[in-house]
Amino acid sequence: MDEEDIRMIDVGQKDDTDRQALASGSIEMTQSTLQKVLSGDLVKGNVIAAAKTAGIMAAKRTSDLLPLCHPLPINNVEVEIDPEDSKLTVQVKVSYRGKTGVEMEALTGCSVALLTIYDMVKNVEKSMRINDVKLVEKSGGKSGHWKRNS
Repeated sequence: MDEEDIRMIDVGQKDDTDRQALASGSIEMTQSTLQKVLSGDLVKGNVIAAAKTAGIMAAKRTSDLLPLCHPLPINNVEVEIDPEDSKLTVQVKVSYRGKTGVEMEALTGCSVALLTIYDMVKNVEKSMRINDVKLVEKSGGKSGHWKRNS
């Protein structure tokens, strides 16, 4: 493999468009652990607030983690964390106006929010499982709108 096998895509000639991406994932835990998370009864503090902050920070720093991602001046990151049965579902929506998509930013934000939940709760339950991190929807750019069917 030589150095020409890897390259950043030149987006200089692309038009600026409004772009959005939505990613989601979940983390399974026991009902008793979920109740501790929701009641704020954990040693490390407010899990939901920390995970939301981590998701926002991660989305903004995606290009520092993934070598071929362009650094983007993101307009907004929204992180929603909802309890459902014995899990927390995380959704991260990223918006931006520019030349390249924000799918990786949304996926990174979602992944890091889920990892933050695991980190803050692992002293109570190590068997938690992070599931199904995926791109749900994206819009903007040459390829336009895309939405996952399932």
